[in-house]
Amino acid sequence: MPDYTTRGLTKWPSDESLYSIYFLLFIHSLPFQSKLLWIIIGPMLKYHIWTEGCQMNFSDSLRVASTLEGLGYERAARADDADVVILNTCVVRQSAEDKATGYLSSLRPLKKKRPDMVINVMGCMVGVKDTSKLHQRFPYVDVFSPPSDPTPLLKYISEHEHRKLEEDNREKRYTWMDSDFTLPAEHKNLVAGFVPVVYGCSHACTYCIIPYRRGAEISRPPEEIINEVRSLTEQGVKEITLLGQIVDRYGKDRPDYPNLAGLIKQLHEIEGLQRLRFLTSHPNWLTDELIDAVASLPRVMPHFEVPAQAGDDEVLKNMRRGYTNAEYRQTVQRIRERIPGASIATDIIVGFPGESAEQFQKTYELLADLELDVAHLARYSPRPGTVAERHMADDVPDEEKWRRFRLLEDLQEQILTRKHAVYLGETTPVLFEEKVKKRWRGRNPTNKLVFVESESDLRGQLLPVKINWTGPWSFIGELV
Repeated sequence: MPDYTTRGLTKWPSDESLYSIYFLLFIHSLPFQSKLLWIIIGPMLKYHIWTEGCQMNFSDSLRVASTLEGLGYERAARADDADVVILNTCVVRQSAEDKATGYLSSLRPLKKKRPDMVINVMGCMVGVKDTSKLHQRFPYVDVFSPPSDPTPLLKYISEHEHRKLEEDNREKRYTWMDSDFTLPAEHKNLVAGFVPVVYGCSHACTYCIIPYRRGAEISRPPEEIINEVRSLTEQGVKEITLLGQIVDRYGKDRPDYPNLAGLIKQLHEIEGLQRLRFLTSHPNWLTDELIDAVASLPRVMPHFEVPAQAGDDEVLKNMRRGYTNAEYRQTVQRIRERIPGASIATDIIVGFPGESAEQFQKTYELLADLELDVAHLARYSPRPGTVAERHMADDVPDEEKWRRFRLLEDLQEQILTRKHAVYLGETTPVLFEEKVKKRWRGRNPTNKLVFVESESDLRGQLLPVKINWTGPWSFIGELV
């Protein structure tokens, strides 16, 4: 037992005094910034983020987490343990919206039990317009934030009891889009990161809700993007994927900005960056200049995401895609002629309004002929406010949508089983991202998923791997 008389105490301290001493010792042990947070605002509060949807949402959630941790919050693994719960939502498909609604409904009893807990909904479920209907539908939600903009949440926190900092510091808290941000604690070892370059979309396909929820297309300043990529690589990120609803349209709204090919050339020179990718492309704006940039720059990976959506010209016209079956095939041919061995991913929607069995067959033949590396499949679901929802009958029965979906799924599995067999015995460079159970998971330049067993720490390492087994969705190999 310590001798408190050496500190000027003439008797044993009371329990209350002991707690004060322990608290001061605890504060003394903290780093300087954490001391200030404890002194100014008390014990750390906790946040929990639930993310659904695309890579853009993942990127947004990462920034929100970074901003909250900069304010002294720490991550909670469960919503039950959090003071602030954020749902970053997606409504591109009905299934994604149903998932968000279900999770949000499950928070209602928790909010009733803990009324001081802050619930924030952000992302495409909120959109960029009036949120009054959402307030009526979910009265227990404290704040709604548009996609890629947590300012309403930060203002709410600032104006309520959860964080009372001096007025002069408040403005600093809203600069969440600073290109120089710190990765949150959970992602300190992030190997592959995402950087948005274009927000919103102005193309407006008839089935797509994105323009209505994320607004018109806006390109980020190139210097902001360059600084962000540089900042991430300095924090250990090895691979960056540039994001945009139509990423090839970067700079179209700003004549003083470079195009995507020009931006990629600048990013390619950043020290520490090992790999660079971009998505999602559109056949109308995937230029020869951009393909040449991928072909000529060794750090830019030979992988393209180019959605076809359908194989029939009338369906494509009704979707307002802006190209024909033949033109899509020409796009694939241009890539393969310039970069032999490049991988190409696509998106397909089955059961679009009015799609007949014969029209679906043309989509089937398109995939069978082109033998693409990835096919993201979806069954059409009408999205509120879109042209298709307002003017086209959802007339393909759900069971028929499922039948077409499974036909394409089976076809793609056969194609990839055959295509991937050529990798057997070959050696490919793999950038390892994380350990899943006993195996390290990584990707090769053409975005193939590769697993390797190793007791060593492979995170962030780019290593040659000999492929010993191939399946339609992944490979297994050994370090060379």
